[in-house]
Amino acid sequence: MVGEMKISLTFPKLAYAVFFAMILSLVRGVSYSNEIGIALEAPMAILAFTFCADTYTQEIVSRRSEIWRLCPMKKRIHFIYRRILIQELFLLTVAAISYGLFFLFQNPITYGTWEKGLESETCLFFIYVAAIAVTLGFWGILSNLISCLFRNMWVGIGGCLVLCLFTNSIIGDRILGPWNLFSYSFRNLEDSSDFSWICGKAVCICIGILAMALLPEIIKKRG
Repeated sequence: MVGEMKISLTFPKLAYAVFFAMILSLVRGVSYSNEIGIALEAPMAILAFTFCADTYTQEIVSRRSEIWRLCPMKKRIHFIYRRILIQELFLLTVAAISYGLFFLFQNPITYGTWEKGLESETCLFFIYVAAIAVTLGFWGILSNLISCLFRNMWVGIGGCLVLCLFTNSIIGDRILGPWNLFSYSFRNLEDSSDFSWICGKAVCICIGILAMALLPEIIKKRG
């Protein structure tokens, strides 16, 4: 596990992820605490698909692919799944800390009544963590899948970027509605009881599961 962490979480990756979170919490303005999730979801998705795109292709770039092919297929797939898990857990930690940084640097107006302020903020945070975990998982897995398919991390990043720009837009919201991949960002902030945005997260989970199921076949065919 330690060896996989060294491979998956290199110093440049750790540095730019932390730097990204710090800068975002400083420059992305929010007025109310319930806007923090909106401010973070799309940027964290971009961080996820850039961070995870080389999960497999780093073996090609580092010229370890010949040695990699000597390992049994089951073991290779196990390594990739474990690296994805390590990266996703790190990104989720960064996302959770980023949420707190907005309170530290911007001190937004808290959501809910004064009497239930703490309870409301705790609920908002845990809902955010659940939503962002799905977002990070989806975009990280998708970028890795596309990178494996084309054996090029830049294709994985570029493909995800095009999809991200479309879905995280007014046009994407109008077409897809609650089934949008970024439904959490486009949710109705005025109605905290409206959880129709979960449909979009369900789509992310289903596509993510399908991508993980397809990954072994792609690795077999693309090496």
